[in-house]
Amino acid sequence: MILIVEDEKSIAEIIAFNLKKEGYEYIIANDGVTGLKLALEKNPELVLLDIMMPGIDGFNVCKKIRQSSEVPIIMLTARSEEVDKVLGLEIGADDYVTKPFSPRELMARVKANLRKRQIEIIDDEDIITSLDITIDLKKYTVTKGNTQISLTSREFDLIVFLAKKKGQVFSREQLLEQVWGYEYFGDARTVDVTIRRLRTKIEEAPENPQYVLTKRGVGYYFVSE
Repeated sequence: MILIVEDEKSIAEIIAFNLKKEGYEYIIANDGVTGLKLALEKNPELVLLDIMMPGIDGFNVCKKIRQSSEVPIIMLTARSEEVDKVLGLEIGADDYVTKPFSPRELMARVKANLRKRQIEIIDDEDIITSLDITIDLKKYTVTKGNTQISLTSREFDLIVFLAKKKGQVFSREQLLEQVWGYEYFGDARTVDVTIRRLRTKIEEAPENPQYVLTKRGVGYYFVSE
């Protein structure tokens, strides 16, 4: 079930129509307060979250959801400024779509994010370790020392991809293709924001990372022991 949080009823209805056509169940909230309540009570598989809403805006709804849930969140915004997109990603959103958007593009984003969340990882190696980081592919957890780290689905997918290929450097474009899993409609800045967000959770000093490293002018890689 997908939760649509959108105060413009005409847009919510268009989204609902296209979700139904693709076979998805959905519920609608027309304000941030109701949207947050449903997100926490109904445990949706994915949240489509508008930014500009009365009561509580989408940024604050996203923050509050992230306090207790890693559900994929796609932010819907009429703003095109880069700062708004970056802010959405930094507070925990997995993706964003700028209005006006085509139903085809939105459905592509929905399918890709659901696929990333639901896919069962099949691998000869169920546990990946590096230094004091342990990634359990079956339990969908990341642990540093004895502390479990709360990651969004996108952050988890990213660290798994990099950790499986320790020492191999990937460009932003390669990571968009391999981790985001579809032809991305945004820009490579999304990768930088997600990497930065991941580092704040797993690194002792994010400005001097030990796990997810940067090859200047090339891309990112996971430390090779």
